[in-house]
Amino acid sequence: MAAEEIPAIELKGVVKEFTAHGEIVQAVKGVDLTIAQGEFFSLLGPSGCGKTTNMRMIAGFEEPTRGEVFLYGENVTGVPANKRDVNMVFQSYALFPHMSVHENVAFGLKRKGVEKNEIKKRVGEMLEIVGLTGREKRRPREMSGGQQQRVALARALVNRPRALLLDEPLGALDLKLRQAMQSELKRVQREVGITFVYVTHDQSEALTMSDRIAVMYDGAIEQLGTPREIYEAPASKFVAGFIGTSNLLSGNVTGVTDGVATLAFGDDGLIEVPLRDVSVGEGATLELTVRPEKIDLTKTKVDNCSSVRGTVTEVVYLGTFTNYSVVTAKGEEVVVFVQNANNPDDLAARGDEVWLSWEQRHSYAIGAA
Repeated sequence: MAAEEIPAIELKGVVKEFTAHGEIVQAVKGVDLTIAQGEFFSLLGPSGCGKTTNMRMIAGFEEPTRGEVFLYGENVTGVPANKRDVNMVFQSYALFPHMSVHENVAFGLKRKGVEKNEIKKRVGEMLEIVGLTGREKRRPREMSGGQQQRVALARALVNRPRALLLDEPLGALDLKLRQAMQSELKRVQREVGITFVYVTHDQSEALTMSDRIAVMYDGAIEQLGTPREIYEAPASKFVAGFIGTSNLLSGNVTGVTDGVATLAFGDDGLIEVPLRDVSVGEGATLELTVRPEKIDLTKTKVDNCSSVRGTVTEVVYLGTFTNYSVVTAKGEEVVVFVQNANNPDDLAARGDEVWLSWEQRHSYAIGAA
């Protein structure tokens, strides 16, 4: 295998067990994962799903109970953290308060015995990349949270690790700064060209920055794919509900033609669902998902597409779009996002009867109920 084809990181059959109150608990359940060189890869999921445990096993802070960890083709299972060519950035930054920015960033290089001129050069280059040139003499207490985060990033990258592991590094920042830093992190990753593995429970962070995402649930990978694949084609009810806002509906299959199921839905309602990887027959109950922004809300029925009838129960103006909550004739709640650029003020009010319609391709089958 050519060097460029060797994955940066591989987990093979990794299991991690802990003992809690006398019982064995599996935090990670047989994870197989391959991360490419130069990839921005995110481990995404709720608290307790195993994402941080996976990262700690990659870093060497935890060892697998079973399975193996590889870095650039080398089996590093059992190799101490300080012998693995990876660095880690934490939410707390862990900067030395008595040291200047330059001293913080140079710390690891000095411990390795790098020559003084080389340290000065590499620290200067890294501070330029993270946008902190001219702030070399400042102490961490004299800097904002975002600037401190950049210092921690520069300190981790200046040693030129083969992979950088980031454990919720933006969690302590306010929303606006967090959003700005998302773009900055992606820019830095492109410039330095090394593999980033990012742990987060924030769906928007993962969607914004990642080349690929592994959505984790209960110690296992629920779905692995690009942000578009994860969002547009969720593989399970959990992924559909966890990533963004999604409407989960179900109906009885009245027929299947050319891989498309037709579902009767309430009075005069009809939904068409491409089955893709799902196999169901006539008479089965099928669950599906459709995103709020894919749905049109009208006062009259729209033909030649999926259409269901309902009653508006809530209208919330959110600036760029308006959020409509609609209860269908079957009693299921559907959320609709309507862009305000094309939204007349009198489109619908609470209590109005409306029709919800969307194209066949925007229905995604989750599976038989």
